[in-house]
Amino acid sequence: MSTPGVLSFTLQGWEQVLAKVKRALVYLDAACAESLHWSCGSTRLMEAVGGPECHLREFEPNAVVGNVAQPKAVFVLSCLLKGRTVETLRDIICRSHFQYCVVVTALSHAVHLTANHVPAAAAAELDGQQPVFEQLEEKLCEWMGNMNYTAEVLHVPLLLSPVAPYLALTPAFASLFPLLPQDIHLLNSARPDKRRLGSLGEVDSTALTPELMLQIRCLVSGLSSLCEHLGVREECFAVGALSRVIAADLANYAPAKNRRKTAMGRASIVFVDRTLDLTEKYSLQSGSQDCLLQEVLRVLGGCKGVVGVLGCLCGYLPGAGAMAAPGGGSDLAAKALWEALLNIKHKEAVMEVRRHLVDAASRENLPIKMSMGRVTPGQLTSYIQLFKNNLKALRNHCGILQLGLATVQTLKHPQTAKWDNFLALERLLLQSIGESGMSAVLNQLLPMFKPSTQRTDDDYGPEELLVLLIYIYSVIGEFTVDKDLGEAEEKVKKALVQAFCEESELSPLLQKITGYNRSLKLKCFQRRESETDNLKRLGFEKATVKIAIENGKSHFWLMSLQNSSHEKEKLFASNGYRSVPEYEAD
Repeated sequence: MSTPGVLSFTLQGWEQVLAKVKRALVYLDAACAESLHWSCGSTRLMEAVGGPECHLREFEPNAVVGNVAQPKAVFVLSCLLKGRTVETLRDIICRSHFQYCVVVTALSHAVHLTANHVPAAAAAELDGQQPVFEQLEEKLCEWMGNMNYTAEVLHVPLLLSPVAPYLALTPAFASLFPLLPQDIHLLNSARPDKRRLGSLGEVDSTALTPELMLQIRCLVSGLSSLCEHLGVREECFAVGALSRVIAADLANYAPAKNRRKTAMGRASIVFVDRTLDLTEKYSLQSGSQDCLLQEVLRVLGGCKGVVGVLGCLCGYLPGAGAMAAPGGGSDLAAKALWEALLNIKHKEAVMEVRRHLVDAASRENLPIKMSMGRVTPGQLTSYIQLFKNNLKALRNHCGILQLGLATVQTLKHPQTAKWDNFLALERLLLQSIGESGMSAVLNQLLPMFKPSTQRTDDDYGPEELLVLLIYIYSVIGEFTVDKDLGEAEEKVKKALVQAFCEESELSPLLQKITGYNRSLKLKCFQRRESETDNLKRLGFEKATVKIAIENGKSHFWLMSLQNSSHEKEKLFASNGYRSVPEYEAD
């Protein structure tokens, strides 16, 4: 095993899993599958399973079950063993013919005790016993149909997806988001008998919902396991309301207290709420944006449901869809190139891609033509084409070819030049903030809000302009709102809403922000003419119907009822209409 680090920590966990999977069907959830990809890869898992058939399954209620010839199953899960997870386990096992089941959970038994509301004093008296896991083992045998069959439930800390030696992701906690000021009202309404919170600075663990605290405890359990592997006693620092709660929970976590008594090393952990680091995220001027990998992910996009987005590197052709290509972050041959894309500057990374392609072609004795000077997409493409009809060479260097293709697609993508212009605009606005103030900057942005019918390829859409607004407000920090700024903000709000409404189709991000439901909108606008005709049939000749989409629901508003008699109003009501904006489309 290498020097203790995030990769060795994850590999150590997967070695325990690999020891259990021989001749088994293996079911993984999304987070564990991602951890597997970035650590040892599915090939290593399949080698441990043995046999010519594919034995990997997605853990879901409709998962493919095992037949009579498949008596063993291993479930590798990142979540708590309760609720819907247990129901899914039961459904899969009851529909199969298993005689041996192993359930691996990434969460410790201590967390399961917390989830089952076991008091801390009672948990401390268990002395190594694991009643929650033991009860589930009995249930597994019951579902298999014979109490003499074999069942195991064990904890393996599969928390991390090690993207690089010093960078790891936590896919299971991608939805853990910091608290916002508007959450104060929700927290107060959930605890009416307690002292009301005035700001995020007053939030502690007692103010959070049990569900959120349980999610935090799950994260803390994994971090404690990492510190145990590293042999360190940690000192925690926090910036932000939620980060303070996480740091405090790690400090008070009982297993962590016992671990720190014997740890020889020391480490510092800094927790930062992601909402307090928006400038780094949204600015193209930050150091990370000169990274070629960052540009690849920004231009080519990612894979739905995947935290460590590598799906964009899997499509050999535009529109190829989510095809599973070999290679990637866990590909040992491509590991050095992957880290170069992540760590060195853009220009140097492109040259490194060329060097790796040339070396790979030379090792396969392919007829490569060397050329010096600036690296171009055409030059890289010509090197990649050498591997086209050579299956052995493709297999040996698929990881490098995959990264090379991603680089070519990024360099040739028209969006790349647009982002360069976007960077220039960002710098101009930043200069204007210092010279003219916020209201002048907002007025500079106003002419850029254009409907999709009037935009050219060089203009920016609502999503890019929204990114600019977030960046500007993140940079300027706290400021005083005067009359000019208030008017400018109102104009920008109206322009932004108008831009959203005039888009032929919102991007997935904007749909998520606005709560937009495309199928509902189509249904509403198909009904617009029929609703107006229906009102005229009822006698409302000059009635005007306006359709608004609000909070994901569409409302028909009756704007005017000219010359409507009492009888017509009764007729209107009897047909299900109301003269106030409460009529909702089904």
